[in-house]
Amino acid sequence: MRHKKRLGRGIGSGKGKTAGRGTKGQKARGKIPATIVGSLPFYKKLPLRRGQGNPKYSPKLVPIKLSRLNVFKAKSVVDLAKLIEAKIISEKEAKKGVKILSGGEINIPLVVKLPVSKTAKESIEKKGGKVEDV
Repeated sequence: MRHKKRLGRGIGSGKGKTAGRGTKGQKARGKIPATIVGSLPFYKKLPLRRGQGNPKYSPKLVPIKLSRLNVFKAKSVVDLAKLIEAKIISEKEAKKGVKILSGGEINIPLVVKLPVSKTAKESIEKKGGKVEDV
């Protein structure tokens, strides 16, 4: 299967600068209606759109090292609200989501109600803690 040509990605790509659309004019400016009444058509007031635009951003999970959970008391329940309260993460980061990774060691048994990596789960359970699936 032939891949689609990537447009507007530099001169060396062969489809850079105007991205194979020629120069100026309505057809060079994307899918914009040309029927708005006025002295200068609406599509000519907008900048030329070259290429396909930027890739869509998807938020990444915020990683939290296992060693940072040592601030909690033994047998306490750890969830998003508790992490924000302990100032381990901000509310903005909490919206992206978090995941506990196995960085460092944990010294106390905890009940974790968050997404956890496989190795982090093993170390939590070794210390007598519990991981509940979310």
